[in-house]
Amino acid sequence: MDVLSEVLTLLKPRSFLTACLDAGGSWSIRSENRIGAIKCYAIEEGMCWLKVDGLDAPTLLSSGDCFVLPNGRSFTLASDLSLPPTPAIDVLGLASPGGIVRHNGGGDTTLIGTRFEVDPRRAAMLLAPLPPLMLLQNIEDQAILRWAITRIMAEMRLKNAGASLAAHHLAHLMLLQAFRLHLALHRPEGMSWFSGLNDPRVGRAIEAMHAKPAIEAGLSRSTFARRFRETVGDTPFAYLTAWRMMLATEMLSASRETLSKIAYSIGYDSENSFNTAFKRVMGCSPRRYVKDDVEEAGYSVT
Repeated sequence: MDVLSEVLTLLKPRSFLTACLDAGGSWSIRSENRIGAIKCYAIEEGMCWLKVDGLDAPTLLSSGDCFVLPNGRSFTLASDLSLPPTPAIDVLGLASPGGIVRHNGGGDTTLIGTRFEVDPRRAAMLLAPLPPLMLLQNIEDQAILRWAITRIMAEMRLKNAGASLAAHHLAHLMLLQAFRLHLALHRPEGMSWFSGLNDPRVGRAIEAMHAKPAIEAGLSRSTFARRFRETVGDTPFAYLTAWRMMLATEMLSASRETLSKIAYSIGYDSENSFNTAFKRVMGCSPRRYVKDDVEEAGYSVT
């Protein structure tokens, strides 16, 4: 499995909410987002402004435009950004799955959107390379996103057998398109694993670490180590440790293996050394992580 496929597999989208917003007159809606909440929208008719927190200039959207908000920034959609915004929960909070919400009588601007959530503890590392706003300019990219949103809406509305699995895979498809688009059109900004994929030598090293996370990390010396750090932002050993912890969180959540077996499978010679590394990277012990994972199994989508 290639690196990007492994990353998307670990993200595990869930808690899907899809709806169509039909707005009329003068309006402004504020959505408070957070890390781990990913939103994808397509403008079907009309025009509106999009202002994403942290970005200087608002974006004017019109029919056909599509965008993805991959890393949890709050934002405002409006016909007039000078208006006091209405909280999104007050407008969309009662939306039925796959349904239509009319705001101010509707009739001027129509957009369809889907929101899904991933584990915020994984999203912080894995989604960080993506920009806060991704506009899809290519007609083919727009068509794929619009189809995926529409399909999720239908799955949620009809509640056919397998609807949750279909929505899960469609969410993966939308994330995959976002990563591919950014990789194809932009040199990744800053230092990250995503930047490393663009560097032939560093990319091969990352692929090797993902393929065999239990390998010895004898990569901390030489010019290559400096190049790796300049590209990814971490030493090879630090990156390998972070990836091992991502794999460990998956095993802790999805299997009943003992901590010692998990430790050995990802390259640690004792449960104690694994516990120490896990707490340093993840901020809690493996057992605490499992407990929190159970308690947070259902994320809110309002």
